[in-house]
Amino acid sequence: MQTRSKYIKQLENLEGYLTRLSEKTVADIRAAGSALAGNAEAADAVLQGRNVEDRLRTEIERECLDIMLLQQPLVAGDLRFVSGAFRAVSDIAHIDSKTRDVAYLAQNMPAEATAGLQENFAALAERTANMVETAYRAFSEADEEAAREVFAMDDAVDELYHKTAASIVELIRASKESSEIDYLPELLMVAKYFERMGDDAQRVADWALFRVTGEHDVYSAQRKGADNAGE
Repeated sequence: MQTRSKYIKQLENLEGYLTRLSEKTVADIRAAGSALAGNAEAADAVLQGRNVEDRLRTEIERECLDIMLLQQPLVAGDLRFVSGAFRAVSDIAHIDSKTRDVAYLAQNMPAEATAGLQENFAALAERTANMVETAYRAFSEADEEAAREVFAMDDAVDELYHKTAASIVELIRASKESSEIDYLPELLMVAKYFERMGDDAQRVADWALFRVTGEHDVYSAQRKGADNAGE
């Protein structure tokens, strides 16, 4: 009975750590968007959050390994939750790492550099944050419908990324003085970081589907095949 109580407690701890990391990541995405609008405090907060991310990721991986190696979950649903969490934490941590890249770039360019693109970046940050929020909710609640919603949300993020990238390329072409284009390549990188965060959110959604169905990458493969067929 004591062993079973420890096992249940470990599952609760694991979900708690995952929730905290996911909530931190969503907050950091929104803060990165705010940093691009000139909020220096938001940029500092994101950059100073690495130790928290590292600690939470370590706790999640430790709990997963302890449960799988020592507790040996007998219920298939529990096994899919633990093994899925062990993989999903990497994707969530990658997203949080990218927010620090965005915050660093925002911190090292003048606010006027993003003046004409703030609306785009604000929308990218918010849509990406919503994707990550939905992806983790899908995983936490084993919600297949929410997981599939994430893939549809990524289409809007990709569309906005391409629109933003095209605007930046036009600004680069139109700029005559070198000083005018100093920060435009960095802004192109920022847009790409948000697009990649969306890709990582899809991978979290893949693990949500795995938790429900026991199959992984099936839906992503179908989407990729459809996209390639349409090219």
